Amino acid sequence: MRKKLLYLFVVLLVLAAILTAVAHFWTEFAWFDSLGFGAVFTRRILTKLGMGIGFGLVALIFLWFHFSLIKKHSKPREGWSIPTASGEVIDVGDMVKRAGTPVIAAAAVAASAVMGYWASRHWEEALKYLNRTEFGTSEPILGEDVGFYLFSLPLLQFVQEWLVYLTGIGAVLVAVVYFARGAVSVQGKTLEWSQPVRAHLLSAVAIILAVLAWGWRLEMFETLFSKRGVAYGATYTDVYVNLVVYRVMVVACLAVAAYLLYLALTRPEAVAATRRPAYALAVVVGLYLLGSFVAPAVVQQFLVNPNELDKEKPYLAHAIAGTRAAYALDKIEMKEFPSNDQLSIKDLQANRPTIDNIKIWDHRPLRATYKQMQAIRLYYDFPSITVDRYQADNAYWQVMLASRELIIGQLPEQSQTWVNKHLQYTHGYGVVLSPVKRVVGEGLPDLWIKDIPPQSRYPHLEVKRPEIYYGQETKDYVLVKTTTKEFDYPKGSDNAYTTYEGKGGIGIGSFMKRVLFAIREADVNLLFTKYLTAESRIMIYRNVLDRVDSVAPFLMLDQEPYMVVAEGRLFWIIDAYTISYRYPYSQPTPLDRRGGKRLNYVRNSVKAVVDAYHGTVSLYLWDESDPMIKTYAKIFPTLFKPRSEMPASIRPHVRYPKDLFTIQSIMYESFHMTDPQIYYNQEDKWAVSRELGEKTIGRQREQAELGGQPGVSAKQATSTARMDPYYMIMRLPEEKREEYLLMVPYTPVNKDNMVAWMTARCDGENLGRLLVYTFPKQKLVFGPMQIEARIDQDEHISQWITLRNQQGSTVIRGDLLVIPIKESILYVEPIYLQSTQTQLPELKQVVVSFGKMLTMKDTLQEALQVVFGIKDARVAQALVGERPLSGEPATLPATKPVIPSTPAAGPGTAGTEKARALLDRAAGHYKAAQEKIAKGDWAGYGAEQQELKKALDELAAELGTKLATPAPAPRPRPAPKAAPKPAPSN
Repeated sequence: MRKKLLYLFVVLLVLAAILTAVAHFWTEFAWFDSLGFGAVFTRRILTKLGMGIGFGLVALIFLWFHFSLIKKHSKPREGWSIPTASGEVIDVGDMVKRAGTPVIAAAAVAASAVMGYWASRHWEEALKYLNRTEFGTSEPILGEDVGFYLFSLPLLQFVQEWLVYLTGIGAVLVAVVYFARGAVSVQGKTLEWSQPVRAHLLSAVAIILAVLAWGWRLEMFETLFSKRGVAYGATYTDVYVNLVVYRVMVVACLAVAAYLLYLALTRPEAVAATRRPAYALAVVVGLYLLGSFVAPAVVQQFLVNPNELDKEKPYLAHAIAGTRAAYALDKIEMKEFPSNDQLSIKDLQANRPTIDNIKIWDHRPLRATYKQMQAIRLYYDFPSITVDRYQADNAYWQVMLASRELIIGQLPEQSQTWVNKHLQYTHGYGVVLSPVKRVVGEGLPDLWIKDIPPQSRYPHLEVKRPEIYYGQETKDYVLVKTTTKEFDYPKGSDNAYTTYEGKGGIGIGSFMKRVLFAIREADVNLLFTKYLTAESRIMIYRNVLDRVDSVAPFLMLDQEPYMVVAEGRLFWIIDAYTISYRYPYSQPTPLDRRGGKRLNYVRNSVKAVVDAYHGTVSLYLWDESDPMIKTYAKIFPTLFKPRSEMPASIRPHVRYPKDLFTIQSIMYESFHMTDPQIYYNQEDKWAVSRELGEKTIGRQREQAELGGQPGVSAKQATSTARMDPYYMIMRLPEEKREEYLLMVPYTPVNKDNMVAWMTARCDGENLGRLLVYTFPKQKLVFGPMQIEARIDQDEHISQWITLRNQQGSTVIRGDLLVIPIKESILYVEPIYLQSTQTQLPELKQVVVSFGKMLTMKDTLQEALQVVFGIKDARVAQALVGERPLSGEPATLPATKPVIPSTPAAGPGTAGTEKARALLDRAAGHYKAAQEKIAKGDWAGYGAEQQELKKALDELAAELGTKLATPAPAPRPRPAPKAAPKPAPSN
């Protein structure tokens, strides 16, 4: 009975595995087909099946041939028995005789299945080999086209490795079976075996040696990826020692293989039959040890190291050229940037769009502000904030945008039912968008798109289809077009409901489809729910990164998908890269990429667009000159679309990707040096500039250090981190208009002064062009960390931060921005204040530094006004203030103010100047009074108030008017003295 139950369990287990595989296969095909990529799925599956079955059959035939020779040349061992402790005797020979053939057959089938499955996993290498594209560039050592290393060599290496395992498994199994059957035995130091058995075993070893000889031939190409020298790629030792050794090993393996075949056909004495093969194999092993370890070490130590620069110079040149080509660093244009401190008011006026787009909203505090202002319900969240640009009021604006996604896990636990999770709470709703510079109220962002349903300030930013069924946090499957209404958005004290009208998802109306998806999702509720109809659809792969990755797993995706508002709808744009680790003489990137993928070649060859409502996926060929994407386009001709087919409404939002720019900027630290000697000495190595890694002062940490006395010290955490590249709108030197750019500054390695900055252009025909502007070597240009140090050392700023970084509030320092304007550098850092209770960060101060000037003011306009010495507030408003938007009251003067140069003589001039000076004096005393009260200096506050009154009285006398005397303010009570601390007890 137990035996029957065991058989039944095994049968059911096999059927369950088969049914699970069928369910996964069919649902995957249905998903691909729903996106129009059925041919892509079919090509992948057929290639996997073809390789698995083909390689599996080869393995099975090879092993079966071995076993047929075993049966031919040997017989089961007779009289092989083992006594037990109880006195019984186990007839091992009889067991081997009865079970030998079934066990051998099962072993052959199992090994062949494993070998076939292993081969099926290399379907991509096979397709790239069959559809390979030449680069048109040959590597300098062996003369092969670069495409050989990216498309051909990986498959050849896999096949060789596969053959090594197959021939090795065959030889081991042959030896084991011969021993089990008694055809091979050990007598002293020799082997007892018949001539056919010896011939079979020696032939099996000879085949292994032949395969190893091919491996040594392929290993010659691996020298171009050597890590031995000061740069990546073949070195002097690799070329003059290792290549020679590999050739010797090829000849040695083939020679020994031929010698073993010769021994297999002769009839030497028993001792010779054992020793000669052993001696021959020992020769191969000895050559390997001598050539792979001893010879290279000797040459490196005594010939190369004492003369390293001379010996390695040509190979350093290869490494520099290979790395620059692999990362497209050879396309970078270098220009000089004078970096003077002569920025005039007219220059500010000419670069007004740059000033209007200074990013004083940092994504970290802005995300928290968005959550407080616009999350609206506990189940909504903003997974990330991205930067983009839009046209508005005939101007070019840089904006921050975040999608409002529904996070089912943020619902109360009792509300996380199956119906809510999969049928009702199915989608997020709308976006929030604000310009990077504009501030309203008490330091809050100016929202151009806000609320639920979305309210847009401009008609072209109207969101007519705000539902987000596909996003960054949409992980679970959902069911749409069911008998239950979907929650759409909160509406006052009630909710609005909807039914999906799009074309996303897969039909799940029939019972069989429900069974298959129930198996796939391991969810039995799909079988028994009564909410499904014939029109119902199931949505899977709702995370946009997973969605694109499932369609094209051979592409590496950018870590920052960003949303675009176009034609009243919402779209995700994801940058995708072709990558390889096989580009000759190219240094691998030190950065960890998505999925742990290694790379030493990268191109942004594809732009993916995902519709947030319908879920459609479009992959546009962007860099059609990339040989890798040409190869993939040959493999999957229906997968990609030409870039010309990208909708005109989405095209203006395409940008240079930050992930690629980060990789290139890191590699350029060393590989801007093209002279091998300079590279060898690393005498001009750069580093991407660093800034404070921890922007928030650790209030709790300071209190712990200071015995619980907050606000006593302005000590700050000084950990540093590499600056992230940032997008901005600015006008490049010698260009006529502003454009959208991505940039990052450089400093010399281990120093803080700035030496250069790199930028990537993102607009129009210039998209993809990289520029590096270098500063004069004889001039000191402050780097970000030096500006951070100046900020920390400023007494006023330090006190302001310390005073407000008390219990109940936290100061957040935003990213420091390095902003090139004309031929000068402007530095801007926003500072936010956040309550520990509400966590609603507000922009409170802006630090601006230019030349020797550094100031912190309430607004960017005020800070720029101080730094550039603009006395007239109307002039400052016209040059650097907020521009009025459509529908807003004008804040600029009715007539354009004249920027004063030399005052014209005439009546009233002196009086006007005196009144202006008094007004400036009054404003100064008012600011000083506010600073005194912020510090708790009540005496100083009173003195400044008196001076303010004097200035206002003098101004009234000058203008011939009488100011109303304000009622005296109530005298503030002094803060209570702290109680003395009790003396410590002994």
